Amino acid sequence: MSDSAVVLFEDVCFKYAPDADNAVDHVSFSIQKGEFISILGHNGSGKSTLAKLINALFLPVEGRVTVLGMDTRDEKKIWDIRQHAGMIFQNPDNQLVATLVREDVAFGLENLGVPHDEMILRIDEALDMVGMKEYESFAPHLLSGGQKQRVAIAGVLAMRPDILISDESTAMLDPQGRKEVMDTVRRLNHEQGITVLWITHFMEEAAASDRVLIMHDGHIQRHGTPRDIFADTQAMKALHLDSPPMTELSKKLIARGYPLREGILTVEEMAEEVARCLLN
Repeated sequence: MSDSAVVLFEDVCFKYAPDADNAVDHVSFSIQKGEFISILGHNGSGKSTLAKLINALFLPVEGRVTVLGMDTRDEKKIWDIRQHAGMIFQNPDNQLVATLVREDVAFGLENLGVPHDEMILRIDEALDMVGMKEYESFAPHLLSGGQKQRVAIAGVLAMRPDILISDESTAMLDPQGRKEVMDTVRRLNHEQGITVLWITHFMEEAAASDRVLIMHDGHIQRHGTPRDIFADTQAMKALHLDSPPMTELSKKLIARGYPLREGILTVEEMAEEVARCLLN
């Protein structure tokens, strides 16, 4: 493992029952410190299973998963791994357990036995990171979906993880909620250097990552930069996946004769290209 790799999969297999097919089938890859990696794949492709193997919720039946050099099969290291690799799930209501936002963020720290003075500092720091400090005395059930998910992220951040794993954590949110959560995580990645593994079915979210892995039938079928991955729309369709909306739109406009450049991924890039065309 290189000095900067924080996660390493070595020929990993996992199955849900002894007589079942492998849900993850001989997968090898690494994640480097500070990377923002998106994982795509249709339902049943193995992407959520992959995430749970990193968090030691599942253990490989073959091969090895190491997180910050710790083998997930080492029972003595499981809680260390889960502290360093925090996981955010799809439904924030499943992660919010207290009657006040501040108490909810404290929950994991109390379980770890963090001293009270340090706990206060960590809670304040985590709520500030996700922009939810002003809501610390609110009841979580009074918050919007995006706000709830940001509180769930704060609860993970208070544990000071090196790796943040998101298992479709924006799937149940409206567009504004998705933007709030995505902006928060991207900022934490840039400013705090937190490594992010982002499982999503929203192509525009994957377009903002450093690298994209596509799971298909338990294998990593494709991997590369978002621009390389989404450039091949036929390959995406063959894997039952779409391209980012702006990529699809740009291809249609180019086909109609508009002089846009290839490989547009985001709304910002599309706006720049349209402005350039209008000025020329």
